[in-house]
Amino acid sequence: MCPRPMWSRHILILGGTTEARGLAAALTAHPDLRVTTSLAGRVSRPGAVEGDVRIGGFGGADGLADWLCAEQVDFLVDATHPFAESITENAARAGRATGIPTVVLRRPGWRPGPGDRWYEVGSLDEAAAALPGLGHRVFLTTGRLGLAAFAHLSDLRFVVRSVDPPEPPMPAHTDVLLARGPFTVEGESSLLRELDIDVLVTKDSGADATSAKLTAARRLALPVVVVGRPPLPEGVDVVPDVAGVLERLGLAP
Repeated sequence: MCPRPMWSRHILILGGTTEARGLAAALTAHPDLRVTTSLAGRVSRPGAVEGDVRIGGFGGADGLADWLCAEQVDFLVDATHPFAESITENAARAGRATGIPTVVLRRPGWRPGPGDRWYEVGSLDEAAAALPGLGHRVFLTTGRLGLAAFAHLSDLRFVVRSVDPPEPPMPAHTDVLLARGPFTVEGESSLLRELDIDVLVTKDSGADATSAKLTAARRLALPVVVVGRPPLPEGVDVVPDVAGVLERLGLAP
Protein backbone atom coordinates (compact mmCIF):
# COMPACT_ATOMS: atom_id res chain seq x y z
CA MET A 1 0.00 0.00 0.00
CA CYS A 2 1.26 3.50 -0.74
CA PRO A 3 0.47 6.66 1.27
CA ARG A 4 -2.31 8.98 0.17
CA PRO A 5 -1.21 12.50 -0.81
CA MET A 6 -2.34 15.49 1.23
CA TRP A 7 -2.82 17.76 -1.80
CA SER A 8 -5.53 17.80 -4.48
CA ARG A 9 -6.23 14.53 -6.25
CA HIS A 10 -4.03 13.13 -9.02
CA ILE A 11 -5.85 11.11 -11.70
CA LEU A 12 -3.92 8.84 -14.07
CA ILE A 13 -5.66 7.92 -17.33
CA LEU A 14 -4.28 5.08 -19.41
CA GLY A 15 -5.35 6.54 -22.73
CA GLY A 16 -5.25 6.36 -26.48
CA THR A 17 -9.00 6.32 -27.14
CA THR A 18 -11.59 9.00 -27.88
CA GLU A 19 -13.10 8.36 -24.45
CA ALA A 20 -9.74 8.95 -22.78
CA ARG A 21 -9.37 12.32 -24.49
CA GLY A 22 -12.92 13.26 -23.51
CA LEU A 23 -12.27 12.25 -19.90
CA ALA A 24 -9.04 14.27 -19.75
CA ALA A 25 -10.92 17.32 -21.04
CA ALA A 26 -13.70 16.85 -18.47
CA LEU A 27 -11.28 16.40 -15.58
CA THR A 28 -8.99 19.30 -16.43
CA ALA A 29 -12.03 21.57 -16.10
CA HIS A 30 -11.65 20.98 -12.34
CA PRO A 31 -8.66 23.09 -11.23
CA ASP A 32 -8.19 21.10 -8.00
CA LEU A 33 -7.28 17.96 -9.96
CA ARG A 34 -3.96 16.97 -11.46
CA VAL A 35 -4.66 14.93 -14.62
CA THR A 36 -2.05 12.79 -16.36
CA THR A 37 -2.74 10.74 -19.49
CA SER A 38 -0.32 7.95 -20.36
CA LEU A 39 0.00 6.91 -24.01
CA ALA A 40 1.74 3.71 -25.07
CA GLY A 41 3.33 5.42 -28.07
CA ARG A 42 2.14 2.89 -30.65
CA VAL A 43 0.39 5.50 -32.82
CA SER A 44 2.66 8.02 -34.53
CA ARG A 45 0.11 10.89 -34.54
CA PRO A 46 -2.07 10.67 -31.40
CA GLY A 47 -4.83 13.22 -30.99
CA ALA A 48 -4.37 16.23 -28.74
CA VAL A 49 -4.86 15.53 -25.02
CA GLU A 50 -5.54 18.09 -22.29
CA GLY A 51 -3.54 17.95 -19.06
CA ASP A 52 -0.17 16.29 -18.52
CA VAL A 53 0.90 13.58 -20.98
CA ARG A 54 3.52 10.84 -20.65
CA ILE A 55 4.60 8.51 -23.44
CA GLY A 56 5.72 4.89 -23.09
CA GLY A 57 5.13 1.86 -20.94
CA PHE A 58 5.65 1.42 -17.20
CA GLY A 59 7.38 -1.96 -17.17
CA GLY A 60 4.42 -4.17 -16.36
CA ALA A 61 2.13 -4.18 -13.33
CA ASP A 62 4.98 -3.73 -10.82
CA GLY A 63 6.38 -0.74 -12.72
CA LEU A 64 2.94 0.84 -12.91
CA ALA A 65 2.42 0.30 -9.17
CA ASP A 66 5.75 1.98 -8.45
CA TRP A 67 4.81 4.95 -10.65
CA LEU A 68 1.41 5.31 -9.00
CA CYS A 69 3.02 5.55 -5.59
CA ALA A 70 5.91 7.78 -6.69
CA GLU A 71 3.56 10.24 -8.39
CA GLN A 72 0.99 10.08 -5.57
CA VAL A 73 -1.88 9.01 -7.82
CA ASP A 74 -5.30 8.85 -6.14
CA PHE A 75 -7.38 7.30 -8.90
CA LEU A 76 -6.52 5.14 -11.93
CA VAL A 77 -8.66 4.96 -15.08
CA ASP A 78 -7.95 2.35 -17.73
CA ALA A 79 -9.40 3.99 -20.85
CA THR A 80 -7.38 1.97 -23.35
CA HIS A 81 -8.69 0.12 -26.40
CA PRO A 82 -10.97 -2.84 -25.62
CA PHE A 83 -8.31 -5.16 -27.07
CA ALA A 84 -5.40 -3.80 -24.98
CA GLU A 85 -5.64 -6.93 -22.85
CA SER A 86 -2.21 -6.86 -21.19
CA ILE A 87 -2.50 -3.19 -20.19
CA THR A 88 -5.90 -3.79 -18.62
CA GLU A 89 -4.56 -6.77 -16.69
CA ASN A 90 -1.56 -4.76 -15.47
CA ALA A 91 -3.80 -1.87 -14.40
CA ALA A 92 -6.02 -4.20 -12.38
CA ARG A 93 -3.00 -5.80 -10.69
CA ALA A 94 -1.38 -2.43 -9.92
CA GLY A 95 -4.63 -1.11 -8.47
CA ARG A 96 -4.95 -4.11 -6.18
CA ALA A 97 -1.30 -3.92 -5.11
CA THR A 98 -1.44 -0.22 -4.21
CA GLY A 99 -4.99 0.03 -2.95
CA ILE A 100 -5.65 2.84 -5.43
CA PRO A 101 -9.25 2.89 -6.73
CA THR A 102 -9.27 1.71 -10.35
CA VAL A 103 -11.99 1.72 -12.99
CA VAL A 104 -12.10 0.52 -16.57
CA LEU A 105 -13.75 2.95 -18.99
CA ARG A 106 -15.00 0.61 -21.69
CA ARG A 107 -17.42 1.68 -24.41
CA PRO A 108 -20.23 -0.82 -25.12
CA GLY A 109 -19.58 -3.33 -27.90
CA TRP A 110 -21.41 -3.55 -31.19
CA ARG A 111 -24.47 -5.75 -31.57
CA PRO A 112 -25.84 -7.26 -34.80
CA GLY A 113 -29.17 -5.97 -36.09
CA PRO A 114 -31.74 -7.07 -38.64
CA GLY A 115 -30.10 -7.81 -41.99
CA ASP A 116 -26.60 -8.28 -40.59
CA ARG A 117 -24.61 -11.36 -41.65
CA TRP A 118 -22.19 -11.62 -38.75
CA TYR A 119 -19.79 -14.47 -38.00
CA GLU A 120 -18.66 -13.91 -34.42
CA VAL A 121 -15.30 -15.45 -33.47
CA GLY A 122 -13.00 -15.35 -30.48
CA SER A 123 -9.62 -14.51 -32.01
CA LEU A 124 -7.78 -13.40 -35.15
CA ASP A 125 -6.84 -17.04 -35.81
CA GLU A 126 -10.53 -17.99 -35.72
CA ALA A 127 -11.30 -15.07 -38.04
CA ALA A 128 -8.75 -16.36 -40.55
CA ALA A 129 -10.23 -19.85 -40.33
CA ALA A 130 -13.71 -18.48 -41.04
CA LEU A 131 -12.74 -16.65 -44.25
CA PRO A 132 -12.44 -19.46 -46.83
CA GLY A 133 -15.79 -19.76 -48.55
CA LEU A 134 -17.04 -16.31 -47.51
CA GLY A 135 -15.37 -14.36 -50.30
CA HIS A 136 -12.19 -13.69 -52.27
CA ARG A 137 -11.55 -9.99 -51.53
CA VAL A 138 -11.27 -9.19 -47.83
CA PHE A 139 -11.45 -5.77 -46.17
CA LEU A 140 -9.36 -6.21 -43.02
CA THR A 141 -9.86 -3.52 -40.34
CA THR A 142 -8.34 -5.22 -37.29
CA GLY A 143 -5.44 -2.77 -36.96
CA ARG A 144 -1.81 -2.91 -38.00
CA LEU A 145 -0.81 -5.70 -35.61
CA GLY A 146 -1.70 -9.36 -35.79
CA LEU A 147 -1.76 -9.72 -39.58
CA ALA A 148 0.38 -12.84 -39.28
CA ALA A 149 -2.84 -14.74 -38.49
CA PHE A 150 -3.92 -14.21 -42.12
CA ALA A 151 -0.52 -14.61 -43.80
CA HIS A 152 -1.14 -18.21 -44.87
CA LEU A 153 -4.26 -17.31 -46.87
CA SER A 154 -2.44 -16.94 -50.18
CA ASP A 155 -5.59 -17.53 -52.28
CA LEU A 156 -7.33 -14.44 -50.91
CA ARG A 157 -6.69 -10.76 -51.63
CA PHE A 158 -6.70 -8.32 -48.72
CA VAL A 159 -7.13 -4.60 -48.27
CA VAL A 160 -5.76 -3.64 -44.84
CA ARG A 161 -6.85 -0.30 -43.37
CA SER A 162 -4.97 1.17 -40.43
CA VAL A 163 -3.82 4.52 -39.05
CA ASP A 164 -0.12 3.61 -39.34
CA PRO A 165 1.62 1.20 -41.76
CA PRO A 166 1.03 -2.43 -40.73
CA GLU A 167 3.81 -4.68 -39.52
CA PRO A 168 4.81 -7.89 -41.36
CA PRO A 169 4.29 -10.74 -41.75
CA MET A 170 1.09 -10.22 -43.68
CA PRO A 171 -0.76 -11.96 -46.54
CA ALA A 172 1.07 -12.11 -49.87
CA HIS A 173 -1.68 -10.27 -51.72
CA THR A 174 -2.23 -7.19 -49.56
CA ASP A 175 -2.98 -3.57 -50.38
CA VAL A 176 -2.60 -1.05 -47.54
CA LEU A 177 -4.99 1.85 -47.02
CA LEU A 178 -3.85 4.40 -44.42
CA ALA A 179 -6.78 6.30 -42.95
CA ARG A 180 -8.13 7.58 -39.65
CA GLY A 181 -11.80 7.79 -38.72
CA PRO A 182 -14.44 8.95 -38.27
CA PHE A 183 -15.91 7.42 -41.42
CA THR A 184 -19.35 7.92 -42.95
CA VAL A 185 -21.80 5.28 -44.13
CA GLU A 186 -21.85 6.74 -47.64
CA GLY A 187 -18.06 6.85 -47.77
CA GLU A 188 -17.72 3.28 -46.52
CA SER A 189 -20.37 2.02 -48.92
CA SER A 190 -18.59 3.64 -51.86
CA LEU A 191 -15.24 2.26 -50.72
CA LEU A 192 -16.53 -1.31 -50.40
CA ARG A 193 -18.02 -1.09 -53.91
CA GLU A 194 -14.89 0.47 -55.45
CA LEU A 195 -12.64 -2.18 -53.92
CA ASP A 196 -15.07 -4.95 -54.91
CA ILE A 197 -15.02 -6.29 -51.34
CA ASP A 198 -16.68 -9.64 -50.61
CA VAL A 199 -16.22 -9.85 -46.82
CA LEU A 200 -15.34 -7.50 -43.95
CA VAL A 201 -13.22 -8.48 -40.93
CA THR A 202 -13.21 -6.27 -37.84
CA LYS A 203 -12.66 -6.29 -34.11
CA ASP A 204 -15.54 -5.38 -31.80
CA SER A 205 -14.05 -2.02 -30.84
CA GLY A 206 -17.50 -0.51 -30.34
CA ALA A 207 -16.37 2.91 -31.55
CA ASP A 208 -18.93 5.17 -33.22
CA ALA A 209 -16.15 6.62 -35.40
CA THR A 210 -15.64 3.27 -37.14
CA SER A 211 -19.11 1.71 -36.98
CA ALA A 212 -20.17 3.06 -40.39
CA LYS A 213 -18.50 0.11 -42.12
CA LEU A 214 -20.97 -2.24 -40.41
CA THR A 215 -23.94 -0.30 -41.74
CA ALA A 216 -22.33 -0.22 -45.19
CA ALA A 217 -21.78 -3.99 -45.09
CA ARG A 218 -25.43 -4.49 -44.13
CA ARG A 219 -26.55 -2.30 -47.05
CA LEU A 220 -24.45 -4.38 -49.44
CA ALA A 221 -25.44 -7.71 -47.83
CA LEU A 222 -21.78 -8.52 -47.12
CA PRO A 223 -20.72 -11.05 -44.50
CA VAL A 224 -18.83 -9.61 -41.53
CA VAL A 225 -16.40 -11.58 -39.38
CA VAL A 226 -16.37 -9.95 -35.93
CA VAL A 227 -13.61 -10.73 -33.44
CA GLY A 228 -14.97 -10.62 -29.90
CA ARG A 229 -13.28 -8.77 -27.05
CA PRO A 230 -10.95 -10.48 -24.60
CA PRO A 231 -12.45 -11.01 -21.14
CA LEU A 232 -11.87 -8.39 -18.47
CA PRO A 233 -9.94 -9.26 -15.30
CA GLU A 234 -12.17 -10.65 -12.59
CA GLY A 235 -13.64 -8.12 -10.21
CA VAL A 236 -12.78 -4.92 -12.11
CA ASP A 237 -15.09 -1.91 -11.86
CA VAL A 238 -16.35 -1.14 -15.39
CA VAL A 239 -18.12 2.04 -16.53
CA PRO A 240 -19.42 2.66 -20.08
CA ASP A 241 -18.69 6.37 -20.48
CA VAL A 242 -17.04 9.52 -19.14
CA ALA A 243 -20.08 10.31 -16.98
CA GLY A 244 -19.57 6.99 -15.20
CA VAL A 245 -16.00 7.90 -14.25
CA LEU A 246 -17.07 11.35 -13.04
CA GLU A 247 -19.71 9.70 -10.88
CA ARG A 248 -17.10 7.41 -9.30
CA LEU A 249 -15.03 10.51 -8.51
CA GLY A 250 -17.98 12.35 -7.02
CA LEU A 251 -17.90 15.01 -9.74
CA ALA A 252 -20.84 16.47 -11.62
CA PRO A 253 -20.74 15.56 -15.36
